[in-house]
Amino acid sequence: MSFFAILFALLIEQVQPLAADNPVHAAARAWVRWVARNFDAGQRHHGWLAWAMAAGLPALLALLVNLALHAALGWPAAVLWSTAILYVTLGFRQFSHHFTEIRDALEGGDDARARVLLAQWQQVEVAEWPREEILRRLIAHSVLAAHRHVFGTLCWFSILAALGLGPAGAVLYRMAELVARPQAVRPESIALRAAAQTAWAQLDWLPARVTAVGFAVVGRFEDAIDAWRSRVQREPDADNDAVILAAAAGAIDVNLEPGVAAAAPRGAVAGGEPDADEPPEDDTATQRAPEAGHLRLVVGLVWRSVVLWLLLLALLTLARLLG
Repeated sequence: MSFFAILFALLIEQVQPLAADNPVHAAARAWVRWVARNFDAGQRHHGWLAWAMAAGLPALLALLVNLALHAALGWPAAVLWSTAILYVTLGFRQFSHHFTEIRDALEGGDDARARVLLAQWQQVEVAEWPREEILRRLIAHSVLAAHRHVFGTLCWFSILAALGLGPAGAVLYRMAELVARPQAVRPESIALRAAAQTAWAQLDWLPARVTAVGFAVVGRFEDAIDAWRSRVQREPDADNDAVILAAAAGAIDVNLEPGVAAAAPRGAVAGGEPDADEPPEDDTATQRAPEAGHLRLVVGLVWRSVVLWLLLLALLTLARLLG
């Protein structure tokens, strides 16, 4: 019944989104800080212990409540519990208001306000960035936020729910992402930081590639796959974020790599005519520079990916019911 829990959570979140300072997320941050203060003693095994407690215990609690509700009240109660968990872990409104405000500022020609808003969202200094770089950073950050708040959470929720573990996957994924955020844990040791980053990279490996494939399916498929392959060939140790951004860039034909200028159309040669038999070595050189119009393409890409997820889950749910 994962499909119904996801559908209900998305609908509720659209009608009544969680506030940025909601008590659930505040409690999660407080829990992570408490664990770090009391269990992070600086050694490698202490770092892993602190990570396991910070990310694993909330997931275990979500699982135990799910099992208890299912045993006492049946599957409808378990579905309601999964819906409640997804409501606080999954959703566009947890980041989309930032995107909307910056997009409105850019479309209104107020680049200064867009810089301020982007700096507040990313917690970086953007005073010297030109408009093209603001657009590039906004698109990249929004794509990654959509992955972490929506598609990555959906992936682990669906996998563990299929194994009978309820919403534990969604909680584990989001808590792991929280612990891995820069400066999210104070105080923290090098050991805890290393454990958090390693665990996050492993947990996000599969969801990142599922998201990349989803972007390719609902966008420009060949361009997305080519951009993904090109990025991995150039950077064999490319991280999960790089895979997602490469696929998204190809799917909407935009250059998301800083310092790489947009160039001639795909396959163009010195004589000015495209040569179909001579593909470029670097796909980013043929992608368009970020423009305001790409922001709407990003929104469409994300929503089509959500529809794809819901369609696949609906088909799996129907097959299970009929089987």
